[in-house]
Amino acid sequence: MVNDDLLDQLQCGHLAELQARYESVLASHGYDAVLISSGAAPLRFADDQGYHFQGYGPFVHWTGLVGAEHAWLLIRPERKPLLQLHTPVDFWHATAELPQAAWVTAVELAGSADGVPPLTAGCGRLAVLGDPALLQAVAGDHNPPALVADIEATRVHKTDYEIACLAEANARAAPGHRAARQVFLAGGSEFAIGLAYQQATGQREVEAPYHSIIGLNDHAGILHYQFYDQVSPELPRSLLIDAGYRFRGYCSDITRTWAGPQQGPFQALIVALEALQKRLCQAVAPGVDFVALHRKTHLGLAALLDSAGLVQGLDDEAMVAAGITRAFFPHGLGHLLGVQVHDVGGKPVPPPVDAPFLRMTRTLEAGMVVTIEPGLYFIPSLLAPLLTGPLSAHMNRRLLDALMPCGGIRIEDNVLVTADGPRNLTREQLP
Repeated sequence: MVNDDLLDQLQCGHLAELQARYESVLASHGYDAVLISSGAAPLRFADDQGYHFQGYGPFVHWTGLVGAEHAWLLIRPERKPLLQLHTPVDFWHATAELPQAAWVTAVELAGSADGVPPLTAGCGRLAVLGDPALLQAVAGDHNPPALVADIEATRVHKTDYEIACLAEANARAAPGHRAARQVFLAGGSEFAIGLAYQQATGQREVEAPYHSIIGLNDHAGILHYQFYDQVSPELPRSLLIDAGYRFRGYCSDITRTWAGPQQGPFQALIVALEALQKRLCQAVAPGVDFVALHRKTHLGLAALLDSAGLVQGLDDEAMVAAGITRAFFPHGLGHLLGVQVHDVGGKPVPPPVDAPFLRMTRTLEAGMVVTIEPGLYFIPSLLAPLLTGPLSAHMNRRLLDALMPCGGIRIEDNVLVTADGPRNLTREQLP
């Protein structure tokens, strides 16, 4: 586990760095201050219950306070940030307490019973960021697009504090993944696997960075499978678990795939895809075009499909050009990671037409943290055109039919880009 004293020291440095970054952005856009709303969960339609709340990214970037509703953060040049938390008198719910951590010495800390914004008179030209529904009565320029884009860009390069938090988020997710595998091999249901993951990590799912994807058998081929069957399948062929942990606001995003007993061909594919995934992780370095790395993934997947006998009679380039690899691997190679799972700032330009779902179009630079997550799936709706169209002669239908009930494979690590080579935050904890 990470040393708390070291984290406190790093967090103070993080806040100083953010102050400098924000001052530069404000000056470049002609603003004197920016007021950031943490947000608040809206009520469900025709109900008195709210949705689970997770704070607005820029607010969490500064504070790490994911659950602080109706809070405000005022950033002004050459002054401490003003952090105002909502502290109502309420006997129905627990209310926020003013934090006592070391980092609060770097801010002006205040409580507010009504949650209204702090006074901004005298701040000059003011930008206000947050959910438009909560800003209607707030003076200032609301969410100016150019300013928002540059503030989002302040999150692309991680500080030492952020890297430490992301590493810890990986460390705390690892026991959950090990527990999930054990329950799967013991014949557990998706629901039981999900409970085992939460028990091992000690974090409720609503506190985690995203709803865990836990797919057994053909459910592993549904990319964002959202349900948990409570009944175990008669024959446990495969488990795909995509689950993370949130630490001080920072997210891990890890995927592993496991084969059940007597699933030799599927296990062989897992081994082959993991070998490709590890090569891609090793290729992460400053100056690498992420779009080019995504395309390299498709060439690697084509070679895998050929060696496994799933596709026959086509060379790798022809397989990619014909769109065959996209049917087996329809999503992007990865994305930026931070206080949001799909962190902002990764797409300064739109993805190319041959990779419409790619969430990262930047050239890699030191300080970025990205996910590397190639996949190989047997999705009926995507494979049907290949099996019935002009390319059908190249498809090994017998082998595909045998593997279809296994759903698919995804292997995902969180990788820091450094000048000295990649640092795989996930493999440090989960080989």
